[in-house]
Amino acid sequence: MASELEPEVQAIDRSLLECSAEETAGKWLQATDLTREVYQHLAHSVPKIYCRGPNPFPQKEDMLAQHVLLGPMEWYLCGEDPAFGFPKLEQANKPSHLCGRVFKVGEPTYSCRDCAVDPTCVLCMECFLGSIHRDHRYRMTTSGGGGFCDCGDAEAWKEGPYCQKHELNTSEIEEEEDPLVHLSEDVIARTYNIFAIMFRYAVEILTWEKESELPADLEMVEKSDTYYCMLFNDEVHTYEQVIYTLQKAVNCTQKEAIGFATTVDRDGRRSVRYGDFQYCEQAKSVIVRNTSRQTKPLKVQVMHSSIVAHQNFGLKLLSWLGSIIGYSDGLRRILCQVGLQEGPDGENSSLVDRLMLNDSKLWKGARSVYHQLFMSSLLMDLKYKKLFAVRFAKNYERLQSDYVTDDHDREFSVADLSVQIFTVPSLARMLITEENLMTIIIKTFMDHLRHRDTQGRFQFERYTALQAFKFRRVQSLILDLKYVLISKPTEWSDELRQKFLEGFDAFLELLKCMQGMDPITRQVGQHIEMEPEWEAAFTLQMKLTHVISMMQDWCASDEKVLIEAYKKCLAVLMQCHGGYTDGEQPITLSICGHSVETIRYCVSQEKVSIHLPVSRLLAGLHVLLSKSEVAYKFPELLPLSELSPPMLIEHPLRCLVLCAQVHAGMWRRNGFSLVNQIYYYHNVKCRREMFDKDIVMLQTGVSMMDPNHFLMIMLSRFELYQIFSTPDYGKRFSSEITHKDVVQQNNTLIEEMLYLIIMLVGERFSPGVGQVNATDEIKREIIHQLSIKPMAHSELVKSLPEDENKETGMESVIEAVAHFKKPGLTGRGMYELKPECAKEFNLYFYHFSRAEQSKAEEAQRKLKRQNREDTALPPPVLPPFCPLFASLVNILQSDVMLCIMGTILQWAVEHNGYAWSESMLQRVLHLIGMALQEEKQHLENVTEEHVVTFAFTQKISKPGEAPKNSPSILAMLETLQNAPYLEIHKDMIRWILKTFNAIKKMRESSPTSPMAETEGTIMEESSRDKDKAERKRKAEIARLRREKIMAQMSEMQRHFIDENKELFQQTLELDASTSAVLDNSPVVSDMTLTALGPMQTQVPEQRQFVTCILCQEEQEVKVESRAMVLAAFVQRSTVLSKNRSKVIQDPEKYDPLFMHPDLSCGTHTSSCGHIMHAHCWQS
Repeated sequence: MASELEPEVQAIDRSLLECSAEETAGKWLQATDLTREVYQHLAHSVPKIYCRGPNPFPQKEDMLAQHVLLGPMEWYLCGEDPAFGFPKLEQANKPSHLCGRVFKVGEPTYSCRDCAVDPTCVLCMECFLGSIHRDHRYRMTTSGGGGFCDCGDAEAWKEGPYCQKHELNTSEIEEEEDPLVHLSEDVIARTYNIFAIMFRYAVEILTWEKESELPADLEMVEKSDTYYCMLFNDEVHTYEQVIYTLQKAVNCTQKEAIGFATTVDRDGRRSVRYGDFQYCEQAKSVIVRNTSRQTKPLKVQVMHSSIVAHQNFGLKLLSWLGSIIGYSDGLRRILCQVGLQEGPDGENSSLVDRLMLNDSKLWKGARSVYHQLFMSSLLMDLKYKKLFAVRFAKNYERLQSDYVTDDHDREFSVADLSVQIFTVPSLARMLITEENLMTIIIKTFMDHLRHRDTQGRFQFERYTALQAFKFRRVQSLILDLKYVLISKPTEWSDELRQKFLEGFDAFLELLKCMQGMDPITRQVGQHIEMEPEWEAAFTLQMKLTHVISMMQDWCASDEKVLIEAYKKCLAVLMQCHGGYTDGEQPITLSICGHSVETIRYCVSQEKVSIHLPVSRLLAGLHVLLSKSEVAYKFPELLPLSELSPPMLIEHPLRCLVLCAQVHAGMWRRNGFSLVNQIYYYHNVKCRREMFDKDIVMLQTGVSMMDPNHFLMIMLSRFELYQIFSTPDYGKRFSSEITHKDVVQQNNTLIEEMLYLIIMLVGERFSPGVGQVNATDEIKREIIHQLSIKPMAHSELVKSLPEDENKETGMESVIEAVAHFKKPGLTGRGMYELKPECAKEFNLYFYHFSRAEQSKAEEAQRKLKRQNREDTALPPPVLPPFCPLFASLVNILQSDVMLCIMGTILQWAVEHNGYAWSESMLQRVLHLIGMALQEEKQHLENVTEEHVVTFAFTQKISKPGEAPKNSPSILAMLETLQNAPYLEIHKDMIRWILKTFNAIKKMRESSPTSPMAETEGTIMEESSRDKDKAERKRKAEIARLRREKIMAQMSEMQRHFIDENKELFQQTLELDASTSAVLDNSPVVSDMTLTALGPMQTQVPEQRQFVTCILCQEEQEVKVESRAMVLAAFVQRSTVLSKNRSKVIQDPEKYDPLFMHPDLSCGTHTSSCGHIMHAHCWQS
């Protein structure tokens, strides 16, 4: 068949070659109806050049197309031989100061980390090497294809926008010169005519949907029966599926099928069969049938060869337009006018609109070609870039919906052009004010997330695979919102304020749908059967993290906007939680003569959510009120009096209690989904807008309420109120409740609560909370990371949070806090902490994980031992709070806080009567140290007109009141200083007493201190306490020495198995608790032990605790407890047999428990040793 076609093909080639481009152009110049003339030429010539057989001949087709089709257009446009015409145009053109080079896939791109306005601003290699940025900090990446070089765009660079090559073109930049002045009127008219006809033709044929007939003005008189079976690409079917299907459908070899599949994946479509209609239809039905079993079938069309021919030329034409406009900016301007000119159908009828709105219907190759044309024309002409941006914004919702329902990757969608438009600051502002772009993006995003629960919150529980796929695509809208916000405004107009606040309202609606989503309830009894969906909600949170931060930055740049945003956010939070007491039982809490009304709420029994973005946004805005001093300048404009501190703190406090209970092992039955949520809540990727903001919200609440009231509410939420409000409850608790798990849980909860108080008072390194700046915050992060161990650059960067520009800020401060140790022959270079920075180390730094805290403590103690210093790790001196948060320090000297401290110290003094841990004592000592540091600073910075109201030293010197008459905190510390069981904490206690004495001297010598008069009486009381305590201490020392060895041995024997077993089980960092529960049974003194005889001392039996491997519940082995079993395998054994040849006659009646003397056959039982509840094993 090929040999028959050959002469015909050659004949056609000859007839086409005889065609003259000059003559054709001359005919067109004389024509009265140019459109009709051109269309007739195309209708006659295109099918003769393209699609003449089963396989394309690109070189021959391109040569003929240039000679017969494109050549006449070039002659017509120039009015002379294009070989002379185009160089003339190029010479008359004023070179552009924009580079605009479109990147190919895999091409290197460079972004300056110092000068780029955002990370999307990139340079090609040539521009980069000729720019000032080669000597700056830069980031090199490979392009995914589709972007272009930003050299010459002044809005993309803070400095050095031009390379050496493009700088030459900027010497005479006028305001906005019209490029058409460099073209003659004849050229303009001819260009406009030919561009209008050819661009319309290309758009019309590429968006043509009929498979067998052409538009009327392109239809041929004689129509052959030649068709293509055209296979289109999708992202659902795999290579293997396509190859296998093609082999069956078109009877090709595997090699041919691989070739077809590769071309389909690269270009978006490929003809797999050529012939008459019936022949192609048969292949189509086989392909559809074979690929429609599990998913949607592959897209296949039987298309007439003339349609395919015109579409191929349409693509060639778009590429030709892109190259022609490179000769002159005037030609580019004309093409932009043609593309954006409204058609007769009104809105969305321009050629550019038609292409964009049909984007998802086009195949990959067609999309790439017209996207590149847009970039080299519309995006390179500053006037038309704005007009195109408006069209893009008006069609935004439709374009995004098309992208979400389409299955092609983002880089093949016209929606991906958003990065070229929204990241230009002037365009972004214009689109916000004129097209309300922020609101459009957010509402479009929310329209795609329609799955809600009864409260209107997003629900991802029953997400199908298709919904999850769509959700991943919808996330690109968040990226667009990030692009719009990435450059903060320096000047605000009233219109920008109004439209930004409208967008902020829409954003609050989005956050409102996230507030309280994915609520969880503690699983008791049985382990959760199915892990709930949690990843979608956290993915959404992670994607929004930078957007939330940028929203706050925008608010911070204008006082009016900040005030309005704060009011709006507070109003939405009150809508979300205005009725937070509904249905909850009100209760009154009382400790130390203070009372507060709150609600009965148990985190361990009720629903609780980790997602609280509205609360956290309000916390961020509240800090900005302090940082920008708006709170002090315009207090009358702010609704601070309307704030309800208990309402503000309620939900963040619940969230932190949830974390504490998870650490205490109370939520084990909720599975790994909760463990993962807690991990990400604290993780560097999320913590800035989650954990950190919850701490800030609690600080906000505490600064506006009585600290005693806050502490009582906190005790209630931690479910510890009974322990601290009832006299001797701790002693009753430890003796009455024998379940070790509950004691352990309560100890961990007390430790976590004390840790939270340390964080609330100590975390003041956010600008606006404390009097610090952003570099102080980064320095502190680095100091604490390097306190764990020396780190390489990459390791350190990973541990620091990135901003929206992927910067950590590390380079600007690292030299101030660390030395760089160069690598040897092998290994990596390491940053080591400077010795003078060690004093800023805080053992309870809030971004430490449990493991990091332990390592840091060990490393710092080791360092102190090497330097021959005592091993105390006192709290560092902290910067002062901002005025809005200044009252926070009073939590340390509040009555309830002193009661909590005193109670725990009492437990430590009478250490055998209570269930307590060294960890909680260490936290109390740290808090006392913080309070002393605070008082010392107050005294050092006091002026004559100020009175020192912080009197912690005075309060810890007072003994307890009747009827308890408990010793003062100071007296208990002096007792503990010599306790042999607290060897490791002696240095810290010594440091506290030393600091106390230093403060006492400062007070005595300070003439301005109003408390100097009362100091004498206080000191007398204190000395009486000291004498009493000293006598008691000496009396106890002898007993303690005798007991020490016996107590330690007894304790080690009794708890070795239990404690080590727990350590082995608790592989998760979250479960690794450092508490060591002291045995609460009284130790028998060695003076009263009787080994033999009627008065023999009864030694209690060793208690055994085991854990069921199925439900993870710990249980003591007792006769009355639930039955525990082991899985065992029983089999016959002849290992010890003396008569292996003996055959058992009747095995059914043979008793395996009776063994014959010849040991012919025995029974062997083996078990893995894993213990289970009998009912767990059965179920």
